[in-house]
Amino acid sequence: MKAVVFAYSNVGERCLRVLRARGVDVALVVTHRDHPGETLWFRRVADTAAELRIPVVYSDDPNDPSLAAAVERIRPDLIFSFYYRAMIPGDLLAKAKAGAYNMHGSLLPKYRGRAPTNWAVLHGETETGATLHEMVARPDAGDIVDQSSVPILPDDTGRDVFDKVTLAAEKVLWRSLPSILAGQALRRPNDIAHGSYFGARKPEDGRIDWSRPAAEVYNLIRAVAPPYPGAFAEIGSRRLVVAAARMASAGDISADATGRPGLHVIEGRIVGECGDRGRIDIRQLLCGCEVVDARSLATLLLEGQPSRSAP
Repeated sequence: MKAVVFAYSNVGERCLRVLRARGVDVALVVTHRDHPGETLWFRRVADTAAELRIPVVYSDDPNDPSLAAAVERIRPDLIFSFYYRAMIPGDLLAKAKAGAYNMHGSLLPKYRGRAPTNWAVLHGETETGATLHEMVARPDAGDIVDQSSVPILPDDTGRDVFDKVTLAAEKVLWRSLPSILAGQALRRPNDIAHGSYFGARKPEDGRIDWSRPAAEVYNLIRAVAPPYPGAFAEIGSRRLVVAAARMASAGDISADATGRPGLHVIEGRIVGECGDRGRIDIRQLLCGCEVVDARSLATLLLEGQPSRSAP
């Protein structure tokens, strides 16, 4: 069976290796060039394709006629998409004689769309997973072939969950491929009416509103913690990113609540106080690449520039 693979990031890299291990003839890999200024914390699919001696095309536009022509020349049996960032048009999907499949980082039909692991953490979910499904015109809406769940622990960050989902994706593809290659893959409906859809996240979406409940603020912090852009607060012109934190329990900090949501220094520790009087113990606070310790934050606060809550 001959395949064309659209892929990016760790899920793309691992799933490409699974295809090769299962004996699939990957004739072409389509991937993205790295964005200038983007923190490259994930594996590059192009490097793996070069290692496996698979031809690579860089394209952010699957509607490009030259790309369609390249796929047409290959005459693939299968098309796969593994964390490729653009929707593949129907006329291109139709070129795969034995079907087109996408690996999505959630338990569909929940969390269709972009950044599914980050959204799951943000909403306080206790599990998510990876789903292999048929590709259709609507995003993440085709019939489900297989899926596998992973737990989201209370202090897991978005990166922790993404790493678990990567392993789940590898597992799902490995066990699904024999039936797909034999033309015997079982499918079940992907009932999107009972699911959810979320769009892409921007760095500005990480602004902390300290007036919100502590659990909600903490979920935001861990959902977008580095290597993602990070949840942030501002003191004057300085943007401070909360790089690591934990929910403060009842005996952690003995001082009474200030009643003022925002960043504070209490007992020599950096604390985020929230609208419900709950507290977040800030383990690492960054201003750019520099670590802001409790003494430095206290100085900033004494300058009369309190942390600003979101409007």
